[in-house]
Amino acid sequence: MDAFPEASVERTVEWVDTDASGHQHNSAILRWVEAAEAELFRSLELPDYFPNAPRVQQVINYKAKLWFGQRVTATVKIHSLGRTSLTMAFEVRGHPLDDAARGTPDGGTHQGASSEGSEVAAFGTVTTVHVPNGTTASQPWPEHFVRAVRCVD
Repeated sequence: MDAFPEASVERTVEWVDTDASGHQHNSAILRWVEAAEAELFRSLELPDYFPNAPRVQQVINYKAKLWFGQRVTATVKIHSLGRTSLTMAFEVRGHPLDDAARGTPDGGTHQGASSEGSEVAAFGTVTTVHVPNGTTASQPWPEHFVRAVRCVD
């Protein structure tokens, strides 16, 4: 069985990342996952991945709210590599809220916001396919890509 690489990024939930309720907007999860994905492919020295790997499926399971000012960690790991497709599993964890982050911009507090341990706020998968520039159909991943993805120290 192949051992696949992973990467993580840390972010802070900014006001622009929240909805009218003060917790993360659903779209923020994907932005953080895409940032971790970019880190993964930078670390593998595969800059040609992005212009050639459109998404064909995204599955997101939401488990907990993330609040303005809260630190989060988004982690992606390659789950499977097919002939023309690649599936990454991800999770986004919320770090404990400190007293400063517990307050809302209007002076209130977050109801139900945990201050103990990190918890999974969202998890899921993203599947991409290899569609080289200038083509319209999926094609096998290049050999250098397969080698880089499958070689984990």
